[in-house]
Amino acid sequence: MELSTLTPDLPVPDDSDAIKTCCALIYQHEAAALLVGDSLHPGGLELTATLGASIRLDHDSHLLDVASGSGASAFLLAQRFGCRVTGIDYGAGAVDAANAEAARLDLSDTVRFERADAEHLPFADCAFDAVLCECAFCLFPEKSTAAREFARVLAPGGRLGLSDLTRDGDLSDSLKGLISWIACIADARPLDEYVAHFENAGLNVESAQRHDAALTALVEAIQLKLLGADVLVGLGKLDLPGGGLATAKRFAAEARKAIAAGDLGYAAFVAAKPH
Repeated sequence: MELSTLTPDLPVPDDSDAIKTCCALIYQHEAAALLVGDSLHPGGLELTATLGASIRLDHDSHLLDVASGSGASAFLLAQRFGCRVTGIDYGAGAVDAANAEAARLDLSDTVRFERADAEHLPFADCAFDAVLCECAFCLFPEKSTAAREFARVLAPGGRLGLSDLTRDGDLSDSLKGLISWIACIADARPLDEYVAHFENAGLNVESAQRHDAALTALVEAIQLKLLGADVLVGLGKLDLPGGGLATAKRFAAEARKAIAAGDLGYAAFVAAKPH
């Protein structure tokens, strides 16, 4: 699938693999880095570090970073806590770029990336001391399957740290369609539904904290960067996927309204696998 075909106003594909492919291609595009930066989630690397401490990472830990993207979180946690990190992502381009960056940072011995599907993890049972998943669980079409996979690869006593979009109301038509999947909104769930997925998978949820202000700050920052993107598009220096700059601006404005109304939010969870 060519990136130029990903017009945000297109209907959502019926096939779950197509949805994953669409999102992976968008996140690898230069526009994603321009609008959001290296850390493609609310709260940025500060929240990542907080989650790392909450799941008790140390130099003996082996962490699985699910939907690792550019590897920014993996690099931070490896350097901050001294842990080993295996990152997985659905996008082959993101995996290649992250491994190249690991080599550049001289971290290849402790941080590596491979292409994999979160709903079908290619690892043995109890292979990891901790699992991290930031702003991606809401993108998985089969959430209960992904939750069971997280629990399966965790060692007894291992911990899961997860942050994600929450949704507690109906969305306007402007917040629907393919772009809503790309923005992690389409299949976001209420906080208690996330908790239920993890508990049904056999994990004990220890904390669930809201970080709605972090989501507001991210959307506001994107709105400012969209103004700059407008100039770059006019100069021919940036080509947004599908030419969707106007759609992106409208989407950001509607998302900000939904956050203010309490329909959209952001939360971080910590769960543990029983011994």
